[in-house]
Amino acid sequence: MESIDEILLDAEEKMEKSTLHLHQELSGLRTGKASPALVENIGVEYYGAITRLRELAGIATPEPRLIVINPFDPTARDAICRAILAANVGVTPMDDGRVIRIPIPELSEERRKDLVKVAKRVAEEARIAVRAARRDANEFTKTLQKNAKATEDERDRTIEEIQKLTDAYIKKIDDQVAAKEKDILTV
Repeated sequence: MESIDEILLDAEEKMEKSTLHLHQELSGLRTGKASPALVENIGVEYYGAITRLRELAGIATPEPRLIVINPFDPTARDAICRAILAANVGVTPMDDGRVIRIPIPELSEERRKDLVKVAKRVAEEARIAVRAARRDANEFTKTLQKNAKATEDERDRTIEEIQKLTDAYIKKIDDQVAAKEKDILTV
C-alpha cells in the first residue's frame, strides 16, 4: 500500500465483504416462512460438477409455507432432492414427477433459539473479520509513517477514520443480526 487513501479503501472493501457474507449466511438460516434463500445456494452434483440449485431450477414460494423448485432439466430432480437432504437444512423435498415441493414445517421454540445462536455465531465471525481488516489497515498506516510516507498527524487521523469505519460496520452487523433474530423468533 502506497497511500493512506488506498489503505482506507482496502479496509472499507474488506469490511463491506464481511457484511455481505454475513447477509448471505443469514439469508440461508431458516425462519418460519418459506424463502428461496433457504435452498438457492445448495450445491447439486449435475453431470459431474457441483452447481448451485438456483442455476439448475426456478425457485418460487407460492405460499408462505411452501417452496416449489421447477428444474430446467427434468432429469436433475433426483440429484436436487439428494442435495437438499444432504444440505441438512431441516426440510424434506417431495418430488411429484414434475416439480419438487418443500413444505416448511413450523419451528419449535427450541429450534428457534438454536437458530438465533447460529445467527449470533455467524455475526461474531463477521465482527472478527471487520476487526482483522481494522488491524491490518492500522499496521499499514503505521508502516507508512515509519517509512516517512506519512506524518504522525496523518497516521493518527487515518487510525481515527479506520476506527469510525469499523464502528459503522460493526453497527451494520449488529442491526442485521437483530433483524434476523426478530424474524426467527416471530411466530
